[in-house]
Amino acid sequence: MEEDEYLMISGVQHFAFCRRQWALIHIENLWEENLRTVEGALFHKRAHEEELTEKRGNLLITRGMKVASRRMGVTGVCDVVEFHQDPDGVTLRGWDGCWKPYPVEYKKGMPKAEDADRLQLCAQAMCLEEMLLCSIPEGSLFYGENRRRERVELSEPLRMQVEEMFREMHDFFRRGYTPKSKRTKSCNACSLKAVCLPQLEKTPSVQDYLNRAVREEED
Repeated sequence: MEEDEYLMISGVQHFAFCRRQWALIHIENLWEENLRTVEGALFHKRAHEEELTEKRGNLLITRGMKVASRRMGVTGVCDVVEFHQDPDGVTLRGWDGCWKPYPVEYKKGMPKAEDADRLQLCAQAMCLEEMLLCSIPEGSLFYGENRRRERVELSEPLRMQVEEMFREMHDFFRRGYTPKSKRTKSCNACSLKAVCLPQLEKTPSVQDYLNRAVREEED
């Protein structure tokens, strides 16, 4: 797969939340801001604005690190990757010793029951593993509202779900396929509600209207 065919890692979160939302953004290039998206963008900007890499004792903190996976055909940016000094870790250019990577993804809101955020973090870790030839068993999600980390085990089922979603995303992208809208309670908070128009999915077709009218006359 050529690099210009790579998909954005962050898209897996959109895809897990709503396949139609992902297609509207990544295939049809539609995007509308709302309060949540603006606040989220500012939150991530602050995470990336500090020094690119800093050292705190036996810890290296890298912000805005670009990652990619040739195998999965994806690319993106990690909010923060911590490198903990460890004899079983990997070597890093410009730094003495060995280091174990630990990705940390920043989210503005609160922890969620669904796996969308965890899938994005896992995808980042899988890219790091491919690039650094290492194993990353866990990472963390940092949520801005409660200012706490949620430790995430990067389990085999989670990894399999990431790969399956990327395969489906590549298939949609190649076909230029945008799924039909399917209204859920999450639609109210979606920034694309005005262009997605999920309420129209419940509008009966002309044929349905005519059929119903005929039935009513027969009755």
